Amino acid sequence: MKSVEKTEPGQHTLSEIFSQPQCWHTCLTKLAASAELYAAAEMARPGVEWIFIGCGTSYYLALAASSSFNDLGLPARAVPASDILMYPGLTLHAGKDYTPVVISRSGRTSEAIRAAQMLEKDRNLRTLAITCADGQPLEASCSHTIKLLDADEQSTVMTRSFTSMLLALQYLGATITANDDFHRALLQLPEQVAPLLSRVPSTLQSFVNARSFSDFVFLAQGPLFGIASECMLKVTEASCSYAQVFHSLEFRHGPKSIVSPETLITFLISETSYDAEVELLEEMKALGAATVVIANRVGKRAELAADFAISLDLHAPEYARLAAFAIWGQMLGVYYGLAKGLNPDSPKNLTRVVELADAR
Repeated sequence: MKSVEKTEPGQHTLSEIFSQPQCWHTCLTKLAASAELYAAAEMARPGVEWIFIGCGTSYYLALAASSSFNDLGLPARAVPASDILMYPGLTLHAGKDYTPVVISRSGRTSEAIRAAQMLEKDRNLRTLAITCADGQPLEASCSHTIKLLDADEQSTVMTRSFTSMLLALQYLGATITANDDFHRALLQLPEQVAPLLSRVPSTLQSFVNARSFSDFVFLAQGPLFGIASECMLKVTEASCSYAQVFHSLEFRHGPKSIVSPETLITFLISETSYDAEVELLEEMKALGAATVVIANRVGKRAELAADFAISLDLHAPEYARLAAFAIWGQMLGVYYGLAKGLNPDSPKNLTRVVELADAR
């Protein structure tokens, strides 16, 4: 009788989270030498708008990627695949030129495939797929594909695939704009983030194990909003908890009514709006919220208002740091799921791929 290997709850997801610096290094090294990168870069044209398309985590990835492209001088937007399918007129306008980028870890996400097919066949647009799988329907539906096979995962929830595909798209943007400084910053990120993974996790797990929360809020501005959205989703998926995301300074305008000692608010604080976000942090702390702060450098005021703080101390431009912020939301979700006695490797009601019946 063949023995079945037993694994501890969350083992696969945690292993994939911790593997990210090495995975990033491998993926970026292979991408930089690939024909796929240069074929994708040739899809750039003067006046074109990049449309990043995805579902769930892949949509939040689209938000982060589009912010990076805009920062690099490449006009870009993020759109859920369902909106492209059901309300194409809200995104696509006559006389404008677009390069759609369709994102799917598995390459089998039904709405992503349908969106690519509609854009290629009905709109006569050449699309770029980015995926972590080989030979899947999305690749067959798109004109070009970037494949990061080393970033694929065994777990249901996306962790290293999210950050690796984000870095690949950022690297593509830097290639198109010949931004060597941004290239270097991305390539150096794995080495700079690796020490944090030996220093922060045990203290974060202890913080999570010592508290019980009824709801979670993630706040961020600008380029970090897509990352905060993904952190919200990771806590929802991995710990089956109620979580929300808001643009930081919008939280004052109504949502702060939920604040209590059982509300954990995680602030992903940007460099550009640092002072304004720290002021909000202090306000929420005064209202009684439990607070986590993630920033590149956590100053004294933020440290005093935080129950738990993570200072990244990265030597990289603001937009090149985005993937490094995502790790801690991923880890928070897994550790809280474990504290609740759940198995984050197999969240309730979820599958690795959302595949719909083929009926229209």
